[in-house]
Amino acid sequence: MQTKYDLVIIGGGPIGMNCGIEAKKAGLDYIILEKGVLVNSLYNFPTNMTFFSTSNLLEIGDVPFIAHSDKPTRKESLEYFRRVQESWDLNIKLYTEVKSMKADAEGLYQIETGKGEFTAKSVVVSTGFYDTPRKLNIPGEELPKVKHFYDDPHPYVDQKVLVIGAANSACDVALETYYKGAEVTMAIREPEIYPKVKYWIRPNIENRIKNGEITAHFNTTVKEIRECEVVLNTPEGELTLENDFVLAMTGYKPNYELFEALGLPISDDEDKKPIHDLETLETSLPNVYVAGVINAGLQTSKLFIENTRVHSGMIIRAIQAKMVTV
Repeated sequence: MQTKYDLVIIGGGPIGMNCGIEAKKAGLDYIILEKGVLVNSLYNFPTNMTFFSTSNLLEIGDVPFIAHSDKPTRKESLEYFRRVQESWDLNIKLYTEVKSMKADAEGLYQIETGKGEFTAKSVVVSTGFYDTPRKLNIPGEELPKVKHFYDDPHPYVDQKVLVIGAANSACDVALETYYKGAEVTMAIREPEIYPKVKYWIRPNIENRIKNGEITAHFNTTVKEIRECEVVLNTPEGELTLENDFVLAMTGYKPNYELFEALGLPISDDEDKKPIHDLETLETSLPNVYVAGVINAGLQTSKLFIENTRVHSGMIIRAIQAKMVTV
């Protein structure tokens, strides 16, 4: 098995795949290492999710994205990126989690995975953030009834469900489980539903709350999760509720543990971005680049597939420029 490459791309999401496409077009010997399935983050999206972006904004590699409506579904996106993989015959190794990275005496990077070691002259890190939830760090969070990833509403039929959060995901989950027969309560830190909730969702969730169909506790945090209860800190004091499931839609963050294992430097401000050159996307590690939404650090609402597709071309051009000057 080949283990030495011009370029190793860590992450097989849309941007990692696009880096592979640009590398292939440039004639670079590359491999994409993905810890899970193809476009693993998209696979973990809710079953019935619809993208906010239109299909043409998600296209990569000049492969048309044909959807049944203006905004594609999760199912359509999985099929689209499978077709991209097939069309470009991308060299991608799935179920191959990167554990660590170090440079040798010649400046080549040794990348350790659960399936052996790979060597590369250059590395692109494009791991997204959806795989790493923001934890509550409260007692009971480890219970099986606590979910940080939402799948579909069927498991919650006729169940008492607490939804934590008030952004798009939380509102979507609250509405979908309510419509399928769950008794839904929301715990919201802020005094209102997040102002930037999608325009077609916000009136619906606000009306369900106003009508008492969904109970919302504002300016509220969760103190403890128990087997059959949850304890909330509300403005009126501590409140204990009967509960079957907790759906913690509290957002996600880049995998900083992986960044540390790779030796990627992170800014010390509140955004905690990987430190990189804005023109080439190269980090302070020579020939190591960052691509995609991780470049925004904790500001996960700043970058998306549609405005990071350009990263692939920027990085490959930077790699080619170095090859010319060597």
